[in-house]
Amino acid sequence: MRKGLGLLALGAVCVSACSSGAAPRTISTNPTSAAGPSAGTFRAPVVQNERGLESVIGQGANALTQRFGEARLDLSEGDARKLQFSSNECVLDVFLYPLRDNATPVATHIEARQRVGGASTDRAKCIEQVERTGRDR
Repeated sequence: MRKGLGLLALGAVCVSACSSGAAPRTISTNPTSAAGPSAGTFRAPVVQNERGLESVIGQGANALTQRFGEARLDLSEGDARKLQFSSNECVLDVFLYPLRDNATPVATHIEARQRVGGASTDRAKCIEQVERTGRDR
């Protein structure tokens, strides 16, 4: 029961951060162990290979924040990380995983959705929109 309440609290924080214009938040769902629950059992991620995403896939968190500005949401769990950026039109979620054991996480997967309504949208187009927004800030 206690664990369930913790997950509910985490979900409330995520919903709050996603729906407001509040400052970005960094959340670690496993603060006591950087190695995560499956330490010693590294599994290489599947890297998204879609036309138009080449400029983001393989980039680290620092390169992404330099390009898009400060992430509105920054979540970490074990060795995985999710950065969320947005424009007036869309929300871009960039998932970062290490490609090798003990390596720095890099972008391996991207999701994009419309800011209003949440329907999926073109990832490459959203990257362009978020980049323009980041330059204008």
